[in-house]
Amino acid sequence: MVLLMLAFHYDHLTLALPQGHRFPQSKYQMLRERLERDPGELRLQVATPATREELLLVHTPDYVDAVLHGTLSAAAQREIGFPWGESLPRRSLFSVGATVHAARAALKEGVAASLAGGTHHAYADKGSGFCVFNDVAVAARLLQGEHHRAHPAQPGLQVLVIDLDVHQGNGTASIFSDDPSVFTLSLHGEKNFPFRKEASDLDVGLPDHCGDTVYLEALEDALQQVWMRTAAHPPGLAFYLAGADPHEGDRLGRLKLSAQGLHQRDDMVLEALYRRGIPVALSMAGGYGEDLSVTVDVQQQTLRTAAQYWKRWGQARAQA
Repeated sequence: MVLLMLAFHYDHLTLALPQGHRFPQSKYQMLRERLERDPGELRLQVATPATREELLLVHTPDYVDAVLHGTLSAAAQREIGFPWGESLPRRSLFSVGATVHAARAALKEGVAASLAGGTHHAYADKGSGFCVFNDVAVAARLLQGEHHRAHPAQPGLQVLVIDLDVHQGNGTASIFSDDPSVFTLSLHGEKNFPFRKEASDLDVGLPDHCGDTVYLEALEDALQQVWMRTAAHPPGLAFYLAGADPHEGDRLGRLKLSAQGLHQRDDMVLEALYRRGIPVALSMAGGYGEDLSVTVDVQQQTLRTAAQYWKRWGQARAQA
């Protein structure tokens, strides 16, 4: 049997959105169907949902229960950008669950992915910007706890978040502020949403229309800073938010990267993690293309690149 990189999905759950809503939820099904047509690329698995108890590792009880039981205020729903409906809490639980699965698989196999996720605008006590629960934050806390229970005599699991969605990861930065066990890097459009940024451990704000060269030079410099600043306590797990929204065809991104530039971005990140032996769970994060098939092209390219590194991890284990 030929083994392939694991990727988790849950696009059978759709939100009941009003006509003309700008959230492009069809892209998740499009990506999964594209991958199913080429079965040699990935091992696709349906995720299972996170539990309330797992959400409480990050989120406040009042907020979790408001989402689960439909008592979100109108203002809270507007900030999230979704009206509450029965599908909202269920889909949100599966979103977190997919990233949790990917993180566990990454620790075993080196690389794994969620075909969605990257809900980095969600704070501990509220959602925002199409993000209900913060999947990466919950997964990080859960995996840290599992590591401690499995290896109580060892140092705790250090986590690195590499957030390359075009929007700053404000919710993630807030959740992990003053937490030395999680290092957060966000490379984003400086003038883009959110307009009130939170302080990540390392923020790199880029100008509109910066293009490939400026972006890749900034990313290379940022990664070097990450390695210097985490040298004393190296990460044992990374989360990579591989947003497609820096692409030149994105409605909201404005950074104007080419598909080749995004391929170089992914390769730079995954090569750096591989060389340091840091397992990585990918989330697809944002992507709002004028043509959603182009967004899916970018995401598929990211997953193909990740699968190549999954093979390298496997070869290295076989030779060890």
